Amino acid sequence: MPALIQTAMKIYATIKETEDALSPYRNGKRSIGFVPTMGALHRGHLSLVTRSKSENDVTVCSIFVNPTQFNSPSDLEKYPRTIDDDMQMLASAGCDILFAPSVDEMYRKGDYSTINEDFGILDKVMEGKSRPGHFAGMLTIVNKLFCIIKPDNAYFGKKDFQQLVLIRHFVHTHHLPVIIKACPIVREDDGLAMSSRNRLLSAEERSNASIIPQTLFKIKSMWGEKTSAELKEFVKDRFNMVSPLKLDYFEIVNAETLEPVKDKASGKSAVACIAAFSGDVRLIDNISLTEQV
Repeated sequence: MPALIQTAMKIYATIKETEDALSPYRNGKRSIGFVPTMGALHRGHLSLVTRSKSENDVTVCSIFVNPTQFNSPSDLEKYPRTIDDDMQMLASAGCDILFAPSVDEMYRKGDYSTINEDFGILDKVMEGKSRPGHFAGMLTIVNKLFCIIKPDNAYFGKKDFQQLVLIRHFVHTHHLPVIIKACPIVREDDGLAMSSRNRLLSAEERSNASIIPQTLFKIKSMWGEKTSAELKEFVKDRFNMVSPLKLDYFEIVNAETLEPVKDKASGKSAVACIAAFSGDVRLIDNISLTEQV
């Protein structure tokens, strides 16, 4: 891939180039931080880069729209691709190396097979139920990227909470030598969690979507006064009565096991998770009910 911008950031499209560029850091026992993305970057992504730079000798970012984690060809096709803008943003944020491979580079000889493991309920509830096969594709590409980059630390946003739980589980189960760093959700001024999909919203849809974080903040204030079942009814009624959005799911789960949490007394690490459609765009968000904001 030609360097389209003048920057100290190195840009590579092949696995070999990337491995060769990182070899001196590994040999010199210098720490490698890694931020995997699918592009269409925003301030949330850049916050991961900033944290990686503060904790590592070199920071690597990847941009790859992974076909195996999409449930429909149309969703894959409409996913925003803004590589030129993304490179400018990463360069400005001080990213050292960008790995931006093609699909053929990551799935050679057209082999789109994905990881097939039993993760218990971790990949079957919430996003797993709504998007069957999504997490198998996600873990497949994350594992491939870890094998290529061999990072000491990898940075993921808490917005994709279930993804974070599964990656931690996978790394622990397979004894991978990488530390997973969870980073706070970055929100817009109205509270909406920053997401690459937000740019697919019309102005009206974008305005309406703010009910998602508003609902989560309200749930947090009510936690301890009402049970999980009562809060689920509250959310369902709220979306039915006042929201132009279509609720996909709302769950309160244990932050590690994703088992349902019935009430404040029965769970020390509860997280409220939500997914909703604004038009054709599916948005997710979550909030910890047991941590201070």
